[in-house]
Amino acid sequence: MILAGDVGGTKVDLALYDFDGGSLRMRRSRKFPAHEYGSLQDVVKAFLSTDDTGEKVAHEVIAACFGCPGPVKDGHLKLTNLPWELDARDLSKILEIEHIFLINDLEANGYGIAELGPDQIFELYQGDKSALGHRALVSAGTGLGEALLIWNAAARRHLPLPSEGGHADFAARNPIEIELLEYLQKKVGGRVSWERVVSGIGLKNIYEFLRDTGKAEEPDWLRERMQTEDPNFVIGTTGEDGSSELTRMTLELFVSAYGAECGNMGLKLLASGGVYLGGGIPPKILKTLQNGKFRDAFLDKGRLSPVLHNIPVRVILEERTALIGAAAYAEARASELTGHSERMASQT
Repeated sequence: MILAGDVGGTKVDLALYDFDGGSLRMRRSRKFPAHEYGSLQDVVKAFLSTDDTGEKVAHEVIAACFGCPGPVKDGHLKLTNLPWELDARDLSKILEIEHIFLINDLEANGYGIAELGPDQIFELYQGDKSALGHRALVSAGTGLGEALLIWNAAARRHLPLPSEGGHADFAARNPIEIELLEYLQKKVGGRVSWERVVSGIGLKNIYEFLRDTGKAEEPDWLRERMQTEDPNFVIGTTGEDGSSELTRMTLELFVSAYGAECGNMGLKLLASGGVYLGGGIPPKILKTLQNGKFRDAFLDKGRLSPVLHNIPVRVILEERTALIGAAAYAEARASELTGHSERMASQT
């Protein structure tokens, strides 16, 4: 068995995988509220000791990998949204699992892309489907995560490299984005990053900017829903179905900024292998992503616009891509260390 984990600020998603014909197969999974546990090892012990019905079970776990937000250095990580410090060596001893790896959560997503099938990816713009090369991953969820997937021609595979590019400076491109930038500078008291605009945080920021500057009216019914429901759910659903002008404008400004940053990544990497949209937001706003605003901003790079025309843009639909990637990474690294591949053994 391979144990995979996606560690977030509010929940920990764990799953057990084995192999069927060389492909990863999930055996069982469970989500845990992170704040109810004192450490990651407590969560893992609870998961491994009982199944979904509460019955005690036993598993032989040969390797484990956990995708975590933030930079991992020498197998060590201090989480920003939880009072946990993680160390791969300590976890290995405590959990009695020989091979344990900690990687960045976007890095885990990057490894997961290679495991996805056609039904788990939505082709937003086709580009040159036959082209090989680097890929970019830009994930809009609670925050904005970015990763570089470097193409290794000799090995015929991509090597994901994590980054904190979502915290780079937001670049306003037109009068309304300049107004948004100035609004956010006053709101946050200084510097504005891309994450303040292209993320769940960003959706609410854009909504409030359009409302507070009088660019769209907030009707009473919408104000009430924003106060009593998840604001991002309200913005997404009412913006997609067109029932609110304010939320429709919010989504259009959001996807335009998203497209601009994805185009930036496409240029920086020369991402002929494609730009992938990850995170929880893109699958929920596919209608707006297809209305042309994203594409126009993606291609709006002056003399370098032709470089981007042939780059495919794809939306990741599979919400557990990070888990899948963590499992694939655990098996690959354990195979390197032991000289035995569970995946190859399954194929034979």
